[in-house]
Amino acid sequence: MDRYCVFGNPIAHSKSPDIHAAFAAQTGQQLTYEKRLAPLDGFAAAVHAFIAEGGKGANVTVPFKLDAHRLANALTIRAQAAGAVNTLLFDAHGITGDNTDGAGLVADITGNAGVAIAGRRVLLLGAGGAARGAVLPLLEQRPAALVIANRTVATAEALVQQFAALGGEGVLSAGGFGDLAGSFDIVVNATSASLQADLPPIPALVFHPGTLALDMMYGKEPTVFLRFAAQHGAVPRDGLGMLVEQAAEAFALWRGVRPDTAAVLASIRRTL
Repeated sequence: MDRYCVFGNPIAHSKSPDIHAAFAAQTGQQLTYEKRLAPLDGFAAAVHAFIAEGGKGANVTVPFKLDAHRLANALTIRAQAAGAVNTLLFDAHGITGDNTDGAGLVADITGNAGVAIAGRRVLLLGAGGAARGAVLPLLEQRPAALVIANRTVATAEALVQQFAALGGEGVLSAGGFGDLAGSFDIVVNATSASLQADLPPIPALVFHPGTLALDMMYGKEPTVFLRFAAQHGAVPRDGLGMLVEQAAEAFALWRGVRPDTAAVLASIRRTL
């Protein structure tokens, strides 16, 4: 049995073992997948211990995505662009780091939600690790505009500088929450505000009827952001689909087969 796991701290709440067990059953892959609580100051040691036990790969969640980026001796292009790693592959070449978060976000928007990104105005809230992983995959979809808004404007501007060459003339821009003008077709909340049951200080005018408002967080109840968006005509969507899609991307990297996510997403949704 090939062994995989997810590292995090905390980790008890993780749905990843359920998702990967469902993928394995669906695709006929023989593997085990477990949760591993890594010490806050002992991530690298925890990974090396898992490799010594025969581990073939791992997912990485909060707060270790930057540690995983430093630990990897090879990085995919999207992991380099994101500056963070959420998927590790262990083989004869060592430790390869990948970032499947942005690809999972795009797959959820375009596939599960059925909303095209090409030619649309997209607003990305936040400029931390979650947002960084989303910029390149969003730009690859060729939006008409991608605006990155953040409390610290300089951080958002640094992201724009990093990806400016990929966006095309005038596509990518940055500003503060208070600088936002006009409405958007897609608004993605990549801030941590929902963890504190808080709302990024955005004006209601960013939403128009039918705007897709996606929060990377998920839970039994809609987040404050999603409730606010729905009150102003937006279509709310939580981050569970993104979670399942990024897991499918990691599974395909490890096993060379891509699972069908629709049934798994519906099944995990019922367990919330």
